Amino acid sequence: MNATSASPADVHTGAPSAAAATAAAGASRRVLDAPTRVVHWLMALCFVGAYVTADGERFRMVHVTLGYTLVGLVGWRVLWGLAGPRQSRLAVWLGKLRGASSVVHAIKAGRMPLQAGQNVLQAAAVLGLLVAGVLVTATGYALFAEMAGGRWEDALEEVHEFLGNGMLALVLAHLGLVLAGSVLRRQNQALTMITGRVPGKGPDVARRNLLPVGALVLIAVISFWVWQWQSVA
Repeated sequence: MNATSASPADVHTGAPSAAAATAAAGASRRVLDAPTRVVHWLMALCFVGAYVTADGERFRMVHVTLGYTLVGLVGWRVLWGLAGPRQSRLAVWLGKLRGASSVVHAIKAGRMPLQAGQNVLQAAAVLGLLVAGVLVTATGYALFAEMAGGRWEDALEEVHEFLGNGMLALVLAHLGLVLAGSVLRRQNQALTMITGRVPGKGPDVARRNLLPVGALVLIAVISFWVWQWQSVA
């Protein structure tokens, strides 16, 4: 045994050594698997790219391709939320949303449940983004396929733009709630969506990272982009 691994005080008092304290401070547990994180960031990239390229003909195919990708990712996320690992299920968000009544009752009683309220609003924003992603893409496809003509086309374009702006509002609300949650919990919630981990000791909520599945999703998206590019080249 290394004689420097513990001080006499540690031995007699049972206090943790400096190394043990450092290890405890750096402990973390996995709460999100790789596929969930990959799809989250791909959806964010697709929305930002589609929103930026919404006006003008020069980047029309980029806009269309990103829209198709977005709705495909939404579909995948719904399937993953129904059949994937427990921590990634849509039921988790629905459960948080059901807490709205408790939050309302607490506010009526003169209490301000900030963390519970943030959970409810975040769940509403996330589920709203999934629905908005489908609607904005559906109206965009109808425009691209020229399914409406004359004044109906103008009306559909207005609806598509309205939905796009509504989705932007939901994205901004989502970001604001992530910031609020980070402050309330003193924990960087955006970093969790990158690493999949949160500080603290305990068992991993996401038992498997499923990195190969996340890699396959990324490869599928990139392959689709390459195919789209070649089809219009």
